[in-house]
Amino acid sequence: MSVNTMLDIESPTVVFGLILISSFLLPFIAAYISIPYFIRKLTERKILAKDYYKRRITMVPDRGGIAILLVAMVSFSLNTLFFKFSTTNYVALIVVALFGLFGILDDMIDIGRVTKLLLMYYCSYPLIQYATTTAFTFPSIGSFELGILYLQFIVPTFVLVASNLVNMHSGFNGLASGLSVIVLISLIIRSFLLDDVENIFAIVSITGATLAYFLYDRYPSKIFWGNVGSLTIGAAIGAIVVIQGFVISGFIMLIPHTINFLMYVYWRIKKFPIAKFGKEREDGTLEVPNPLTLKWVLPYYYRVTEKQATWAMYALTGFFCLLGIFLPGSF
Repeated sequence: MSVNTMLDIESPTVVFGLILISSFLLPFIAAYISIPYFIRKLTERKILAKDYYKRRITMVPDRGGIAILLVAMVSFSLNTLFFKFSTTNYVALIVVALFGLFGILDDMIDIGRVTKLLLMYYCSYPLIQYATTTAFTFPSIGSFELGILYLQFIVPTFVLVASNLVNMHSGFNGLASGLSVIVLISLIIRSFLLDDVENIFAIVSITGATLAYFLYDRYPSKIFWGNVGSLTIGAAIGAIVVIQGFVISGFIMLIPHTINFLMYVYWRIKKFPIAKFGKEREDGTLEVPNPLTLKWVLPYYYRVTEKQATWAMYALTGFFCLLGIFLPGSF
């Protein structure tokens, strides 16, 4: 039996499958192979950050998120030699790269929170032309058409908010990258179930590179991704949500991130003492200053290790992602 008989490469379904596999596996393999190089180079240049949740002084290579961005972009470019992608994929990649650029800038110098947020807000504007809906659709209620208001405010705001939510919900080894992989894969699965994957291949490439990065970032971390990583991946999450019109399901998947942000707001309003990090006790469990950030709630009330607290956050986000995946409708 010939190969062509077993695998009908003329079939649109088969072609889409090949593109999906290539878009995911190529950046995954490339990132997995190349990240040790980035670890070595960042260490040599002393671009390091302290791991505060270790009893011994531990310095970890930082700003490794640049590897995700570079590998995803190069892998996607190589795939264009064999496959033709929709314009939306290129626009999404441009927006993600712009956010990554601001992440690099934020890692190097402090340009000010207001300036950074304003500039990143307008970096999302290229996606406006490619949003698939201009309405809020609620299950069992109906749609609320917002038109230009949706395009001008919801689209760029969602991308901006998603990138900052990812940036804030971090701190433990593998926490931010693991949660991001869960959310991204969930959004891709939802797109696949709805048979709507044409416009997300660039995000699939970023997801593949992020999963490979996570294998080095998980406990105990060999590399941190810095602001360049959190803003890049956060923008990727926001981009796929607005491109696919998954505003409601995307919001559900990000509920733990949103709760974490609201806890931070409560902390600031009440003017509680500032505390950025906890520490590790002699028995390996975490000692945290308060329960006012989501990742600290469990270790504040129970003696758990960093790894256990991180897995609890994975489980929580995984639960909400399942709700988002199987939410009826295409919103």
